Amino acid sequence: MIRNLLSALALAYLLAAASWVVSSGVVRDDRELLNVACDPTRELWAEINGQFTAHHEHVTGQKWAVRQSHGGSGSQARGVIDGLQADVVTLALWSDTDAIRKAGLIAEGWQDRLPNRSLPFTSTIVFVVRRGNPKGVRDWPDLLKDGVTVIAPSPKTSGNGKWAFLAAWGAVLQSGGSEGDAMTYMKTLYKRVPVLDTSARNATMTFTAKKLGDVHLTWENEAYLEQKESPEGLEIVYPPRSVLAEPHVAWVDRVVKRKGTEAVAKAYLDYLYTDAAQEVIARHRYRPTNPAILKAADFPPIELFPASVAGPSWDAIQARYFAEGGVFDQILTR
Repeated sequence: MIRNLLSALALAYLLAAASWVVSSGVVRDDRELLNVACDPTRELWAEINGQFTAHHEHVTGQKWAVRQSHGGSGSQARGVIDGLQADVVTLALWSDTDAIRKAGLIAEGWQDRLPNRSLPFTSTIVFVVRRGNPKGVRDWPDLLKDGVTVIAPSPKTSGNGKWAFLAAWGAVLQSGGSEGDAMTYMKTLYKRVPVLDTSARNATMTFTAKKLGDVHLTWENEAYLEQKESPEGLEIVYPPRSVLAEPHVAWVDRVVKRKGTEAVAKAYLDYLYTDAAQEVIARHRYRPTNPAILKAADFPPIELFPASVAGPSWDAIQARYFAEGGVFDQILTR
């Protein structure tokens, strides 16, 4: 099974480099949407897109295609700002989507246009370890044990990278540590990271295909994919606490108005809140926002803290930790 994963990941890497992936539907005239998404959501959107196109054709009689572009969330946001014609964006962080708003492509107040602050699902960061957990990694302090090597993508380009950083930083604070303690912890942690991949899926390939590292800090859904494809080689560890990751969605106003796709782009994102889509979301091990479906999915218990433990707003978090000369740069320099 791991061989299947490696083949799939290698193919996904090549497709990401090419940027465009046809996920579902049959193109007719210009009836297609482009969903520009963060890296580890390929399998989710492949299933959602197929369901949506069938549903929309049944309701309206129109055939639409949904095409995908995947990559590191920050890189994807920059691509849209630079001209990638996204009808919708499904990125890893509020700040990446809001950067597109700041560029004048998405309307003010975008977060309040869809239910639950434009969050059809949430996630978190967990650990993937080698089978049997030979290094005994159970909690965030265990990442600093002698001989433990950690795989995580770069916060400069990857939403997974930013969320992993905030999960580790916040775990120190939530355990009673000071910001000085958090800084000391992070300096040591990133000394354990031998390579900073540009995206979540590239980090998965580093951990699974190249077999580097003892622990992979990754999205909950990506962890389940790795473990599913390698049940004899990998297992998932839930630390006692981690960050509540919130990947918002939005339609791109300037693009949909120019292309005349606004109605179907809105319908596509509205569909994510239906029971059918929420069940797909749960099956792919994202945390659906429908409480009943979330409860039925029976996720393991974990204390989830908000990103606000690291700063009062996403703009403040971005400026302090991830901008040029910010905390992350200081950690690497030292």
